[in-house]
Amino acid sequence: MNLNATLFAQLVVFFILAWFTMKFVWPPMMQALDERAKKIADGLAAAERGKAALADASARAEQELAKSRTETQQRLGEAEKRATQIIEEAKQQAEAERKRILAQAQAEAEQEAQRAREQLRSQVADLVVKGAEQILRKEINAQAHADLLGQLKAQL
Repeated sequence: MNLNATLFAQLVVFFILAWFTMKFVWPPMMQALDERAKKIADGLAAAERGKAALADASARAEQELAKSRTETQQRLGEAEKRATQIIEEAKQQAEAERKRILAQAQAEAEQEAQRAREQLRSQVADLVVKGAEQILRKEINAQAHADLLGQLKAQL
């Protein structure tokens, strides 16, 4: 066998194999590698978008939480103000009721004292008349005595 012919045959087989590989094997492999690279790139991009969305969602959640805290504090302040206002109104109503009851009690006491004075005047006048009758036992003028007793009653 000749070394040149073997070398030439090997060279022809090599070129046929290279051509066959470049024509039928290489494009599907490159396509598979390109698809895999694209999937990896898409996955990385999706991961970056996910991170950005997570950061955005976290920021929005923090904003909502801060807003909620602010609203809660505001509502607590309003509730405290309203409670204080209700307490003040109740105090004012209680004070007004106390004054009304006190005024009513004073008016009743004055009326009772006035009735007692009138009753006392009447009793004193009766006692004076009885005492005068017993002392005098003699009636001079009934009309004059009645006028005198009326004046005495008014003075008492």
